[in-house]
Amino acid sequence: MTERVTAPTKDRATGHATDRARQIIAAARTLLETEGPEALTMRRLADSIGITAPSLYKHFPDKSSVLTALAGEVLRETAETLEAAESAAPGSFPALATAYRAYAMAHPHLYRLTTEHLVDRTSLPPGLEQRAAAPLFRAVDGDQERARAAWAFAHGMVVLELNGRFPPGADLSAAWSAGIAAFGTVRL
Repeated sequence: MTERVTAPTKDRATGHATDRARQIIAAARTLLETEGPEALTMRRLADSIGITAPSLYKHFPDKSSVLTALAGEVLRETAETLEAAESAAPGSFPALATAYRAYAMAHPHLYRLTTEHLVDRTSLPPGLEQRAAAPLFRAVDGDQERARAAWAFAHGMVVLELNGRFPPGADLSAAWSAGIAAFGTVRL
């Protein structure tokens, strides 16, 4: 009996994803970002890199494992984006919110994937979610409830903007500024 793979195949020597697993994730990302979530099927994914679907399953047991790997990429990129914003403007919620919005707008399908679908947290790299949230926690002096409220504001605004839910002609920059101001003009 063979052991079922629950995460991308890893190189036994390094513990990192194999070249083929990284190629699969890159292709999945391209399909998702260019054609949307409907295009991301295991068959389309296999076809896009020139392998058969059974070969794909040697590296990822199912679509959810591909989605989890993509979510890991998004969380890593979000962490890097927020860390850069924090480095440029330490303790600034406006800088974090602006960076968060810019990332989400640049990668709407990836953003939705990570925030709207269940992700197998046990398959994510340890500490990744915490790393992505850390700049926000630092901006609110570790106040967990304020951090959740600030994230809920930013996430809600992003989702409404991505879904075109604001009235035509709405000044979204003013709405963002008002929301950020609601958290106080001083460091949160």
